[in-house]
Amino acid sequence: MSAETNGPIAVFGATGQQGGAVVDALVDQGAHVRALVRSLESERARSLADRGVKLVYADADDPTSLAAALEGAAAFFFMTVPPGGMGSGDVEGEVLQGKALAQAAAAAGVPHIVFNSVGGAERESGVPHFESKRRVEEYLKGLDTPVTILRPVFFMDNFASMGPKLDKGELVLRLPLPDGIKLQMIAVRDIGTVAASALLGTTDVPGGAIEIAGDERTGTEIARAFGEHTGLSARYEALPIEALDEDADMQAMFRWFAETPAYQADLGQVRDIAPNALSLPAWLDATGYSAR
Repeated sequence: MSAETNGPIAVFGATGQQGGAVVDALVDQGAHVRALVRSLESERARSLADRGVKLVYADADDPTSLAAALEGAAAFFFMTVPPGGMGSGDVEGEVLQGKALAQAAAAAGVPHIVFNSVGGAERESGVPHFESKRRVEEYLKGLDTPVTILRPVFFMDNFASMGPKLDKGELVLRLPLPDGIKLQMIAVRDIGTVAASALLGTTDVPGGAIEIAGDERTGTEIARAFGEHTGLSARYEALPIEALDEDADMQAMFRWFAETPAYQADLGQVRDIAPNALSLPAWLDATGYSAR
């Protein structure tokens, strides 16, 4: 796809973490961005408007609003989440949301769709929130509209809540993942960078889909990065899957991490598109991480 900067690029989920990163990357490149939001008056929406982003009402449950919001868009970015939030297990609701957004884009004649899926979605992982995205991917492939699929891996940003904890002056990272198995990870910022490149037509994704990661490390290597950043002693403890408090979705995901090749991003291919994709130490520096 060639760059079509004369028309706006529509972003669904623009007030969220990943959609917000896409907006940031597009604005940085001077693109005309149209944010599809459910509330025009929310604090996050207003902050986008203050940066020159056009706000347009859109609700995935309201096809009429979607059709109007996508009229004249040069490209469209969207992602899906379970309507009840992560952990709700609402796979069917997420699939319906994805189909509604895809149908609206096709009906509006949007020239290019970029769908933000998840690493491994196409490999029948059995993880509920991966399977829902696989089904959206399959639906998109049945459209006549050109589609690019991004498949990000584990977010470095998850370490804001899942990172190591101070224990008697030592940082201890505890995850339900056997040590010795490398976990691929990506900074949410870099999802935005790759998405913007696809939306603006400045990169060509071979085969129309790419798994994206910026680093890969074992539990001990992740803990070591935190220790080197903070200057503290750090170690890793592998937890049993049962530590995930009966969260079937999360248990399935970490079991998949441990029992299969799991994520399979080509880090070199990703850096061809996003040369400044962050490694874990670079993410720690960029976010100003401090132990707590």
